[in-house]
Amino acid sequence: MRALRILVAASAVLLFLGLGTSTIWDANEAYYVETPRQMVQSGDFVNPTFNGAPRFNKPVLSYWIVAGFYKVLGVSVWAERVAIAIGALGIAAAAFVIARIIWSVRAGWIAALVLLTAPRVVFFARRIFIDIYVTLFMSLVLMFFVLAEARPVHRRRYLLLMYVAAGLGVLTKGPVAIALPAIAFLVYLAIERRLADIRRMHLVTGALIVAAIVTPWYAMVYAEHGWQYIRAFFIGENVGRFSETVGHQDRPFYFYVPVLLTELFPWSLFVPVALAHAATVARSSLHRLLLCWIAVIVIAFSFSSTKQDLYIFPIVAALAALIAGLFEQAMNGEERARRWTHWTWPVVAVAMLALWIPLGRLFGAASSVYFIHGARIAAVLLLAGASAVTVYWFRRRTFEALVTLGLAFAAINYVLVLVALPYFERFKPVAPLSATALARNPGAHVVQFRTPLPSMVWYLGKPVEEVYDLPVLRQRLARPEETLVLLKERDYPEVQALAPTCIVDRRPLLDVKPREIMAGTALPQMLLVSNRCAKNGDGS
Repeated sequence: MRALRILVAASAVLLFLGLGTSTIWDANEAYYVETPRQMVQSGDFVNPTFNGAPRFNKPVLSYWIVAGFYKVLGVSVWAERVAIAIGALGIAAAAFVIARIIWSVRAGWIAALVLLTAPRVVFFARRIFIDIYVTLFMSLVLMFFVLAEARPVHRRRYLLLMYVAAGLGVLTKGPVAIALPAIAFLVYLAIERRLADIRRMHLVTGALIVAAIVTPWYAMVYAEHGWQYIRAFFIGENVGRFSETVGHQDRPFYFYVPVLLTELFPWSLFVPVALAHAATVARSSLHRLLLCWIAVIVIAFSFSSTKQDLYIFPIVAALAALIAGLFEQAMNGEERARRWTHWTWPVVAVAMLALWIPLGRLFGAASSVYFIHGARIAAVLLLAGASAVTVYWFRRRTFEALVTLGLAFAAINYVLVLVALPYFERFKPVAPLSATALARNPGAHVVQFRTPLPSMVWYLGKPVEEVYDLPVLRQRLARPEETLVLLKERDYPEVQALAPTCIVDRRPLLDVKPREIMAGTALPQMLLVSNRCAKNGDGS
């Protein structure tokens, strides 16, 4: 137990280290850094804006949270990331409570370890604000429902807290934050033949709580704009995304199956046996509650026309709890859990070895286009971890194998965060190109051509125009004042044909597909181009 606590504490600390050492991640993070800054500067906390335009495609709570941190800590990317890290820590805490209530204190620590050592979660906890927070609030909804089921004496208290979490989720993401939990709980009660318990859910009080949290902002928006933005959000961002594909996608119905199996890698390799084991355990109905939660969220978004891997991120606390429960029962001698867990460890070791080779060759070789400091260290840790896990598997030491896996990935995460991510900055061109633009001409009109990189709005401190059509770009380049254009190198010949221009600066951008990384394809270049070449003697 002591080893688990130390590992969880060390992993939690990592969430808060080096938060200001990397620039903004496009495109998601840019909106949740810049929009709250506009709120703080303007004093208008009702109407979110970005790049000089209204931004009502998401509810307002995420912006308010960051604005609150700005008020306390000052306006900075670091302050916004502190808020994200706290949200991620809250998800791990919810997983701890869920696993502790259903299984044991040890299972709670294992669930927290699973979440805090999964590289994907650690990475998201530094850049994906809204999905971290909707996952936090939905995980709290699940946690309070579990507490209400497990501790009926305090059922009313936990259900009211559940409705508070649901209301905060709705004000973060929209109706999905309450609709999916409601369906999951309804399915659970139906399976348990307890539909009559719906009368004990305090639905009227719960609806009033949710309305009290959600309604005031929407009422203020309606008072200023009528139904325009409200209708666009509920129909366009919710019904529209479900019924119609947004962007260029061709994702099959089973798109979320591999996502489910990699969401908490390496621990997610235990997901198939954890799900199977939970489905066959009859001792506690709360096992089936977690299964209902996961199934409803995954199936619902599988029917959506627009599919994004982060849509099912709210399952992670339930997944971590199920994985922890599998380990707990295996270590307690339950035969099926022990056997299934035992034969999954070799799969984990092989997967780690499979990552070791490309990590060392593609990112660890100094001659590689994609060389990143720390990649070789991470590869060594993968090899050492896989070897140790294999030894403990052979000796049938489940707890030691579990701690070793957690230790290996905690160490890998430290290397990735403190060594690799700062070096990764060379693949992120927006901040240096913005600095070049400001040094050259702070008053220049800046245009992004066919490549929206919204974080530039933050770094320039002013709106940036997005242009996709050549005739519009010709008009901008024909202006007497200087116009700076951000574009990919492949589009530059078309721009040269429009007007005399010159390249002011260029930077690489990591915008390639996995097969191109495997082939060692050169990185595309982002160019900053000016229509006033003679000003500083620049040449094209």
